[in-house]
Amino acid sequence: MPQANGYAAHSPQSGLAPFRFERRELRPDDVAIAIDYCGVCHTDIHFVQDDWGMTQYPVVPGHEIIGRVTAVGSEVTGFRPGDTVGVGCMVDSCRECEPCSRGLEQYCLEGPVLTYNGQDRRDGGITYGGYSDSIMVNEHFVVRVPETLDPAAAAPLLCAGITTYSPLRHYGVKPGHKVGVIGMGGLGHMGIKFARALGAEVTVFTRSESKVGEAQRQGAHHVIVSTDAAQMRAAAGSFDYMLDTVPVQHDLNPYLELLRYDGTHILVGLVEPVEPPVHAGNLLFGRRVLAGSLIGGMPETQEVLDFCATHDIACDIEMLDIRNINEAYERVKRGEVKYRFVIDMATLKDTQ
Repeated sequence: MPQANGYAAHSPQSGLAPFRFERRELRPDDVAIAIDYCGVCHTDIHFVQDDWGMTQYPVVPGHEIIGRVTAVGSEVTGFRPGDTVGVGCMVDSCRECEPCSRGLEQYCLEGPVLTYNGQDRRDGGITYGGYSDSIMVNEHFVVRVPETLDPAAAAPLLCAGITTYSPLRHYGVKPGHKVGVIGMGGLGHMGIKFARALGAEVTVFTRSESKVGEAQRQGAHHVIVSTDAAQMRAAAGSFDYMLDTVPVQHDLNPYLELLRYDGTHILVGLVEPVEPPVHAGNLLFGRRVLAGSLIGGMPETQEVLDFCATHDIACDIEMLDIRNINEAYERVKRGEVKYRFVIDMATLKDTQ
């Protein structure tokens, strides 16, 4: 079995440390990838700490993977050695159910196989992610990285990028629409860029006056400080869409009141119960919709990379030596990164 080097956590308290493990043998429909860069997502932290009670240890996180093809299986036709490619949050699905047949593998009725902490559909093994030097992935779940994209900055597009791009495309955001982006983190700053590139008038909502200038630098036309009651009242009933990127519980009601009739509030960051409760009147009186969206399917993941190449869009990143990963996690939890860490996998060699 091919040997791989990476970083893994062995318990909720262990932190991440060097880990040597086996990858599967190359299958006929597999692409073998040498990993150059891997983004750090807040989901990685949740799995390492077992915040959701579903982690299987040891866990090798990482689902924002950019690398180079080193070998392909005998049935692979879309890639060849030397290609720069990406792997996102999924590495398999049933590929037979209705969502899969429509290119919406993230909603597979049998559940998609996650890039890490998932169960391989063929051999039952647990998947290991991109905090490593190599990976084997089914051709269907590999995307091509356009030559004009900076490969390091492209890594977060495979999660933070597609997570914000997909709902904007699905709900048909176009010139003339007014889009509110709630939150200014890794997801939020990408939401600003995509909504603006689609022609919308973009307003950022932040709790901090200090982030006004940064939101404008990212491309926001307007900024509203959500703790300012007068600013919130003045914006009532004026937005077509709210892209809500906040990952912790927060009150949705003030934002629902800002939507026009038939407006849509889209959750992409929160995976916990909504608290405080949504007042049904905020939905009924205006026929407003409260919706959710999860990453994107494989056709759309390729689309977002191509869209970014066309519109010169990149994620703002801070490069990371993998030996500093545990410190980086603490910085992510404190919100001290603008806006996404990306691990330079060349630094992994210094740990061996």
